[in-house]
Amino acid sequence: MQALTDRLLRSWLRCRRRAWLDRHGDPASRRWTAHRALQLQDQVRSFQSLLPSRPGHGEAACAAGAPGVVGLRLADTLDGGLRVEAHPPLLLREDGASRWGEHRYRPVLVRQGRHLTRDQRLQLALWGRLLQAHQQAPVSHAVVVAGSGTAMQRDLFPLGAGLQAQAQESLQRLQLDLERQDPPELVNDRKKCVLCSWRSLCDQEAGAIGHLSEVSGIGGKRRDLLLGLGLATVADLAAADPEGLADQLEAHGEQHREAALALVNQARVQVQGVPRRRDGGVVLPELATAPGVLLYDIESDPDARDDFLHGFVLLQRRGDGSWPPASQARYQPLLARYEHGEARLWRRLSVLLARYPDWPVLHYGETERLTLVRMAQRQGASAAELSRLQGRCLDVHQRLRQHWLLPVNSYGLKAVAQWIGFRWSQSGVDGARALLWWRQWRLADPGRFTPARHDNLRRIFRYNRDDNLATWAVVSWLLNPPAG
Repeated sequence: MQALTDRLLRSWLRCRRRAWLDRHGDPASRRWTAHRALQLQDQVRSFQSLLPSRPGHGEAACAAGAPGVVGLRLADTLDGGLRVEAHPPLLLREDGASRWGEHRYRPVLVRQGRHLTRDQRLQLALWGRLLQAHQQAPVSHAVVVAGSGTAMQRDLFPLGAGLQAQAQESLQRLQLDLERQDPPELVNDRKKCVLCSWRSLCDQEAGAIGHLSEVSGIGGKRRDLLLGLGLATVADLAAADPEGLADQLEAHGEQHREAALALVNQARVQVQGVPRRRDGGVVLPELATAPGVLLYDIESDPDARDDFLHGFVLLQRRGDGSWPPASQARYQPLLARYEHGEARLWRRLSVLLARYPDWPVLHYGETERLTLVRMAQRQGASAAELSRLQGRCLDVHQRLRQHWLLPVNSYGLKAVAQWIGFRWSQSGVDGARALLWWRQWRLADPGRFTPARHDNLRRIFRYNRDDNLATWAVVSWLLNPPAG
């Protein structure tokens, strides 16, 4: 029997199907994602702040009493004959007797969010149990760190008996799942699947079987409600009577009743594969006489609360009233170095916006408008200036949802633009990949030019420009939708 590992346990706690695929799936179906690389970057920065010098490696470093140790493999056979292996990313020395002398170790975990997740708590429990057996000394607490530098937080997390029992039970259930011939079914709520390397494989299956999560607006709880009513697939939902479904869902809350008609209509559009107009109103009347538009998209580092790039495409209307190809328009990136401060960025943005006073600012989603308005407020803009700024910002996503139903499983920019036919010039790139390039660019020596550092910035600009062009592709479709 193959050993269970801490990585398999982490995968299983996040998604049972993911753990099965990690063990049995075809590696060719797996896709690299930037999220894991970003987590490892955070981990390295935190460990560098925690330790005054480079950690030691493996068993020899533990015997020598190194302040920090990496690369130690832990293995043991637990209750029920479960063979388990783990590789804690870092062990931190503390006082206390062990088989190595008058010192022992605690496992260290880097926390990304505000609180430890269940998979992190149980992973710590497993590390503590295996380390306790290996060093022949108790491990009562683990070390949890977050952030780096002067902002780093360091806490002790208790590894009590209750947590150890939960980890043991989870490992037993993990083993049962791994012994299955077929993978566990798709999860109810697949929103978090965007972080998973098996996403493409599961997306294909979800589309093939008509999984209800393929309908925009259906999460885990709502899918359970629909399954309880005998609606198991997108086709089942499309065939349902909206009024009858509303009556059935009313017992679970007025919000579910109100959503019934929209869910049935969305399912019907997806089954038929044909977009449907929700009303006959003009979608973007502001563009009828506009001399041009500013397409606007922000790239951000959410953990650092850093909007590091404000990118614009400047698209001017032709003399005959038509719009030129957006690919020929000028791209204007405004790189926002955190150390330069917000006041400087706002001055640059204000100059650009003032240069084109009658041009609407088109963006996909509310982030850009909220960011601009809040920045303007912090920089002392008057009530009149704030009103004009808000009036210029047009949320293409909101207008699309207000006027159209599309045969897509998500109304995110990528799903909609790709359905229209737009293609990003760099394959497999998303916001997380752009953030990884940004962090690599910042970490590189600014005083020394290297082609790799230059290429990272160029790739970020290219991705941001493509997002703006994708927004215009959606706008163009809204201005000239297919007949019928």
